[in-house]
Amino acid sequence: MRIEAGFELAYECERPTPMVLMLSPHPSRETDVVGDARLAFDPPIPAHDYFDRFGNRCTRIIAPAGTTTISSRFEIEDSGEPDAVAPFAAQQPLGEVPDEVLMFLLGSRYCETDRLMDLAWSRFGAIDGGWARVQAICDFVHRHIIFDYQAADATRTAIGALEDGIGVCRDFTHLAVALCRCLNVPTRYCTGYLGDIGIPPVPCPMDFSAWFEVWLDGRWYTFDARHNTPRIGRVLMATGRDAADVALSTSFGASKLTRFEVVTDELPEARAEPARLAS
Repeated sequence: MRIEAGFELAYECERPTPMVLMLSPHPSRETDVVGDARLAFDPPIPAHDYFDRFGNRCTRIIAPAGTTTISSRFEIEDSGEPDAVAPFAAQQPLGEVPDEVLMFLLGSRYCETDRLMDLAWSRFGAIDGGWARVQAICDFVHRHIIFDYQAADATRTAIGALEDGIGVCRDFTHLAVALCRCLNVPTRYCTGYLGDIGIPPVPCPMDFSAWFEVWLDGRWYTFDARHNTPRIGRVLMATGRDAADVALSTSFGASKLTRFEVVTDELPEARAEPARLAS
């Protein structure tokens, strides 16, 4: 299966403003990209990439005064398979968890594990560790939070999501991530593209999406508390401890987002097949 993905964002700055962007496909998906997924800038400006400590590709720019449009459009090969389901995947003893995974057990800016510890253990502690426990957390978060685009709040944390009972995909993810970490399940926040592939079209503007991955049986597995069902066609962009680590853009100065469009569509076989034969 081949997916067409991309975006167009416009930022308005009063003066030249340094920015860090996290808008490229994750390095783990780069070999699946067909053609060029580089970022384009209007007006043209210098940019350079680097990799952060989580292995995400980041792009540094200085946005000039006025409006800067950032865009990308690419095609990417995908298995077409839904998220893996492994009901017997076990929670790994902490003594066997790799050093680089340990950071995903700690509290973070949006995931206050210290304040959620009692709730996590009282509600989920009796469930056998591993897949069943994580799925129970997803079920709880999915039922507890009502999805509402109008309720988006960039300052809402996992505790806020629990108390408000309303939010967007990042709120579902923050609460689930924090509860999993309370129970010693290494969990990382993910952001990327997730189109309406394999499901009826949703009558909402396309957006980037947030989900999470847990470390079970020595590998990462995908979970999604908002949709709470395996989905097809995720295109990972970045992973981190929470949304603060994977912000689409970080401005070191005042900037205003004035345009936001995201595209994620499965390409018909008639369009995708000739390119496959030529490769």
